[in-house]
Amino acid sequence: MNLRYRMISYICLILAMILWSSSFPALKIAFRTLDPMVVIFGRMAVASACFLLCFRYFRSVRLRRGTLKYLLFMAFCEPCLYFVFEASALEHTTASQAGIIAGTLPLLVAVAAHYLLDERLSRQNLFGLILAIAGACWLSMTGQATESAPNPPLGNFLEFIAMVCATGYIITMKKMTRYYSPFFLTATQAVTGFVFYAPLLLLPSTTLPAAIDATGLLAVVYLGAFVTIGAYGLYNFSLSRVPANQASVFVNLIPVFSIFLGWMILNEQLSHQQWFAAILVLTGIFVSQGGMVEAAPVPAPVAIERCSSPK
Repeated sequence: MNLRYRMISYICLILAMILWSSSFPALKIAFRTLDPMVVIFGRMAVASACFLLCFRYFRSVRLRRGTLKYLLFMAFCEPCLYFVFEASALEHTTASQAGIIAGTLPLLVAVAAHYLLDERLSRQNLFGLILAIAGACWLSMTGQATESAPNPPLGNFLEFIAMVCATGYIITMKKMTRYYSPFFLTATQAVTGFVFYAPLLLLPSTTLPAAIDATGLLAVVYLGAFVTIGAYGLYNFSLSRVPANQASVFVNLIPVFSIFLGWMILNEQLSHQQWFAAILVLTGIFVSQGGMVEAAPVPAPVAIERCSSPK
């Protein structure tokens, strides 16, 4: 891959992390007036509605033989199971401890990609991964807990399961970009999430809104149209062009951007330790990119038009 395409992929990854980071204040606003399950379903519904506007572009897509099970598994891992486990985890543990567990995602992806995608790791790349994960953990530990934690061991275990689901999504997505465009794969995630969460609205534990709150509604629309489509679309696009373990390192930027957005939007202050931790995350990402040993060449992602003929 030449330098130009590599830089485009990196820019898309950074933009995806910014959008994912912005989902935290948006979720806080939405949760003020809406049940969490309603919010998750709403963002999937908004994203699916947006993709319906492009329905004619999907009519020419033909499923490749043997790929349906992978598409379903990918979407089942994320957004379906991922959001369920993460929402449950935050009911039992603190956001700081959950953030520490989330810092294991790049390492999980790197190990899985080594065995499943034949992506090799250099010592420099592994060292960068360790630095980035250490910085993310440090960043999480220095944050102040703002919610109760009745059962941290259970919550941390559920957060780890969520990271396992995210790993399954990333690895499967990487394989599917050989046959489908990132745009189609993102739409598959949104529609599958919509179908998955619709029956969950009928659960007794779900509180349906008695009235429509404009602020909460706007937050849900933002989550569906910009975060679900934008962040996943940009990440899936980048994942189709760079190794999975390389793309996953950028996930460590989320706590950095989250703290910055909290300072900019909510007037939250950064401690000296948090600044040093953020610098450590950025250093780890920079080091890991220079030490990547590329995997075997992967065919370019298939455009939507080319998917019209069976394999």
